[in-house]
Amino acid sequence: IRTLDYNTLRTWSAFSYPELVKELSSLFISSELIPRKELNDLIDSVFRRFRHKNVVHLARLKNGLNVLELWHGVTYAFKDLSLSCTGQFLQYFLKKRKKHITILVGTSGDTGSSAIESVRGENNMDIFVLLPKDLCSQIQELQMTTVIEDNVHVFIAHGNSDEIDEPIKELFADADFARKYNLMSLNSINWSRIMVQIAHYFYAYFQCTPSMDMTPLPAVEIVVPTGGGGNLTADPGAVHPPQQQSSQMPCSEQNL
Repeated sequence: IRTLDYNTLRTWSAFSYPELVKELSSLFISSELIPRKELNDLIDSVFRRFRHKNVVHLARLKNGLNVLELWHGVTYAFKDLSLSCTGQFLQYFLKKRKKHITILVGTSGDTGSSAIESVRGENNMDIFVLLPKDLCSQIQELQMTTVIEDNVHVFIAHGNSDEIDEPIKELFADADFARKYNLMSLNSINWSRIMVQIAHYFYAYFQCTPSMDMTPLPAVEIVVPTGGGGNLTADPGAVHPPQQQSSQMPCSEQNL
């Protein structure tokens, strides 16, 4: 469990979104694993693909209501932010270790396209995606089925997203098969995804707080839409909130 002191929070409050991702990632990725300069370069390379100059934007609406725009990535899904970083981290270690992995993904739409974009064209990994027939939006299906890369393999399957997960689970349950092909998956519970998504909450808080010189720090309520459970797991306040001296940083969370 990590606790951040008030001076750290004040420093971070002036950071851009990419700078926050770098700082938070460095808390969990030691310099022995990835030297800090190389970590920074990996994260910078990820966010160059985003359409908004700030990567993440807070739109200010009326009556103190704000919307954190997480959809400026290649596929317009919030998952682009974390999966793109995960893909770069994976490729970094695979190159160093001269290994190859096979990624299996079952999707209801946005996970598949984000996962594909995070690893497309990479030499050390192949990705196989199963998407449910007629249950994805047209744009999501096109995002997945129109990628022309040697390492991307997309199949349309009968059944819903839970049903197409079953054959994937069976492959992982076959220990010999999983070991032979170095199987892994990219989904909402990959730690790398959760780690990067922590930045959403810090960035939102700092953008919504008029001043970090207030005592106590003001509360910010963050509402996560239904289906954002993978995002919600990254909420630092729900586990062990940062502290200003002896008081907890106010941050409440609702999953509507």
